[in-house]
Amino acid sequence: MNAPTAPLHLLPTVNQRPVPPALIAALQARLGTRCSTAQVVREQHGRDESSFDVPPPGAVVFAQSTDEVAFVVQLAAEHRVPIIPFGVGTSLEGHLLAVEGGISLDVSQMNQVLAINAEDLTVTVQPGVTRTQLNTAVKSTGLFFPIDPGADATIGGMTATRASGTNAVRYGTMRENVLALEVVTASGEVIRTGTHAKKSSAGYDLTRLMVGSEGTLGVITEVTVKLYPLPEAVMAATCSFASLADAVNTTIQIIQLGVPIARCELLDSTTVKVVNQHSKLSLPESAMLLMEFHGSPAGVNEQVELVQAIAAENNGNAFEWAATPEERTRLWTARHNAYFAGVQSRPGCKAITTDTCVPISRLADALLDSVTEAQQAGIPYFLVGHVGDGNFHMGYLIDPNVPAERETAERLNHQLVQRALALGGTCTGEHGVGLHKMEFLVAETGSGAVDMMRAIKRALDPQNILNPGKIFSL
Repeated sequence: MNAPTAPLHLLPTVNQRPVPPALIAALQARLGTRCSTAQVVREQHGRDESSFDVPPPGAVVFAQSTDEVAFVVQLAAEHRVPIIPFGVGTSLEGHLLAVEGGISLDVSQMNQVLAINAEDLTVTVQPGVTRTQLNTAVKSTGLFFPIDPGADATIGGMTATRASGTNAVRYGTMRENVLALEVVTASGEVIRTGTHAKKSSAGYDLTRLMVGSEGTLGVITEVTVKLYPLPEAVMAATCSFASLADAVNTTIQIIQLGVPIARCELLDSTTVKVVNQHSKLSLPESAMLLMEFHGSPAGVNEQVELVQAIAAENNGNAFEWAATPEERTRLWTARHNAYFAGVQSRPGCKAITTDTCVPISRLADALLDSVTEAQQAGIPYFLVGHVGDGNFHMGYLIDPNVPAERETAERLNHQLVQRALALGGTCTGEHGVGLHKMEFLVAETGSGAVDMMRAIKRALDPQNILNPGKIFSL
């Protein structure tokens, strides 16, 4: 397995495809002001949470139905103009950027919860429904949707990027939780994949093909996902450690012993400090695990006792409990805001973020060496990890006006990914490939596998109009 020979510093050079006036006129004739060429609207849809600076799309369309999405895609196909699906713009790897121009297709107004099937533990939604909106809609049924990437992302966007987050160690990722999809293909045809049944052996698994395709194979217009019963008892806790190694080793032992922990998040001392400043908390500024336990009262108590014993063996101390919903919400809100806390700790900076995932037994090797390299480089950083499943995130805070800092951050990112791949891991655990990880995909999967992906892309999108320039180059 060979890693890229050089870090990725700049976007690939591409030719912007203009949006013909005739296409704009046809869209506005049907959609009116929901087809906009206003500069401010285009710029809003021409950036995400990545550090890339790319020209905005030529136009933005706000769709309100599957029929409208199909209409837009059909017209775009006739004019060979790119379509970039857009939810709320929270992606981190440049997924939403119009690197080849075209139309940003905003589905945030497709935000209806279509059907709650409590008896079957499923719900069907339009792609613009956010995870918070979904959980509010199903709360009265005693069920919840557990996938929590931190940002209040849309279900469509989470499906497209195969999102996961803090609960993945117990409930899995979007890959395991999406049952069925409605998708508009590159020709404008509407297809359905999967069913509401828990399993199927019928034909190719087109649902899984679309989950994680980052908008390059179709535009998702409807999603059916699994729901879970709200746990009878929930307990959250923080535990501080004398060293980062002690915290990581505690996590490894918790997972290897089969403790059904719901969340297990890691922050190093640097990150705890900026989280305290941002969220007005007073957490001990040392390596820390944030944990949550779900189950019956007796089951939760058993989990807690076992985890406390494991932590004590690894110099863990200062257990602090958050038993009420308010306390838990405050704690997890602070964790989810770690990215923004890091960015605000250095005014005017941009964050070069990356995430990798490794087998749990290799977590210490991957994480500790990466932290050491960042500290030796002298560049400000933050570290958060869904370490219960071997996934962690590094954010390098750079001055965008100092090229040497970007060089350093990309070098650190390159080394981190190389290490993860050498340990049998992946270049991205949940952010997706987008633009930033394109070269690493070849290193991880091999050229033959990427060629197969290209063949699928060409077969389903022969004109290369669906979010072109992402995942791999053609």
